[in-house]
Amino acid sequence: MAGNYLIVHKKILPDYLEKVIEARELLASHEAATVTEAVKSVGISRNTFYKYKNYVFRMQEGGDDRKASISVNLKDRPGSLSSVIHCLSTANASIITISQSVPVAGKAAVVLTINTTAMTSTVEDLLATLKQLPDVSSIHLNSMD
Repeated sequence: MAGNYLIVHKKILPDYLEKVIEARELLASHEAATVTEAVKSVGISRNTFYKYKNYVFRMQEGGDDRKASISVNLKDRPGSLSSVIHCLSTANASIITISQSVPVAGKAAVVLTINTTAMTSTVEDLLATLKQLPDVSSIHLNSMD
């Protein structure tokens, strides 16, 4: 994971990258109801927001815990969520929260927040492993601290 990321002082980055984070935070806090409203509020285009929203994160102050939020679409079969949890456990990821929707059209959306501090592999490797599970339809990294 460390090979894919840099820690860079925001002084040398274009202003719009921080505005992407601000727009995402407006949406998360429900201060903006839509992406259009959020990007208008911070002064960037929707295109800029969508291009960078999954690639720029605010560094968290204090604490050594690292967290990740992952969205998984699972087939509605017995044991689907258990196989995901087992995979996380095998990688030494600690589950902080699990939120699962009611299955619709044979699929259930699950959002997991995990502590990645003690993981034995990278988050990218974990996502690749989860994607290989037979009941995982899709997986997405929402954010990382």
